[in-house]
Amino acid sequence: MAKTLAEQGIAGVFSYAGRTEAPITQPLPQRVGGFGGVTGLVDYLRAEAITHVIDATHPFAAQMSTHAVAACALAHVPLIALERQPWAPQMGDDWIQVADMQEAVAVLPEDPARVFLAIGRLQLEVFAVKPQHHYLLRLVDPPQNLPFPAEVVISRGPFAYTEDLALLQAHGIQIVVSKNAGGVGARAKLEAARRLGLRVILINRPQVPPRLTVETVAEVMSFLHANLGE
Repeated sequence: MAKTLAEQGIAGVFSYAGRTEAPITQPLPQRVGGFGGVTGLVDYLRAEAITHVIDATHPFAAQMSTHAVAACALAHVPLIALERQPWAPQMGDDWIQVADMQEAVAVLPEDPARVFLAIGRLQLEVFAVKPQHHYLLRLVDPPQNLPFPAEVVISRGPFAYTEDLALLQAHGIQIVVSKNAGGVGARAKLEAARRLGLRVILINRPQVPPRLTVETVAEVMSFLHANLGE
């Protein structure tokens, strides 16, 4: 999205939450950090004379998306969400789909198992209630103060099928826990789990307020050009 905006000469700002130590450099001016809630975001939109907002954040960043909907309504700024389709089960998948992290923990077995927690680092503490499992984590940055013993792989996606197949085999993984992020960059672990006949506990996306949502960069650009009168 940022590359297309830059190539077409449309001025923009790329906003990062600041949760990784070295975010990927983008071809647009960048800002890092929160806005200070809905009020702070409204103030930012007005101060920077923002005319359009593209919500391209992670599907599980529900607070940011909710704040964006509210702030854009208050500031009278058009909003469009660029959101990839969620994953759907295919033949050979062994999925348990759950509503949230707490339910994901609840459906883990009581007997010790080797579990790949492919959920990032923000809600790991929820799994501390079942420390009997052998957990494998894959994180962008080295963790601090893990809430339970775990093996940690430091890596940044996108990930290839052969890479994830080898990872699951090397660590003897029996269960994969993942957020339903959708898209192709993190899908390989599900394909590898299917190949190996592993159970996947898939966490459904949180709800956000209604908003205009599209799936492609081209659709966002059509929206922008229409609203810019081009």
